[in-house]
Amino acid sequence: MLADRAARPAARQAGAPDRPEARIFHHSFAADALSVRAALRAALARFMRQMTRDEAGTLELVLAEVLNNIVEHGYGDNGHGTITLSMVRDRRGLSCSVSDDGVELPADCLLHADTVQDLRPQPDHLPEGGFGWFLIRDLAEDLGYHRSNGRNLLAFRLPLKPLEP
Repeated sequence: MLADRAARPAARQAGAPDRPEARIFHHSFAADALSVRAALRAALARFMRQMTRDEAGTLELVLAEVLNNIVEHGYGDNGHGTITLSMVRDRRGLSCSVSDDGVELPADCLLHADTVQDLRPQPDHLPEGGFGWFLIRDLAEDLGYHRSNGRNLLAFRLPLKPLEP
């Protein structure tokens, strides 16, 4: 279930500044809609006190899009599989990685924003669905994808206001 563990710091060097340990949120769950809901609740509960209400809303939106896309398109009717979500808060924001063993992510999902600008739906002609990757690309930074040995790894960072000391 939820394994919220403190990351083990590297051996301290003499004179190195004392910093608080980064706590890694690590959660593996079944690739189904109810498990995605539970994972979203757990992730938000873990980081809620470290972000603004707007940042929490952005986190929920991006994670919901990513995780629901994996369930719907990565596993489809199969429904058998596991998704693993790892997140850590640092000075630059919230670094997230999501891995699964569903089908490969289509290459056009990660096209650069300039490339897909012409594909962006017009607000007065909004069809149902198809906006998730636009939202993810608009709200996340350092978005990257890699597939190896039948597993997908999607990584991104959500920029957050610096933590108060």
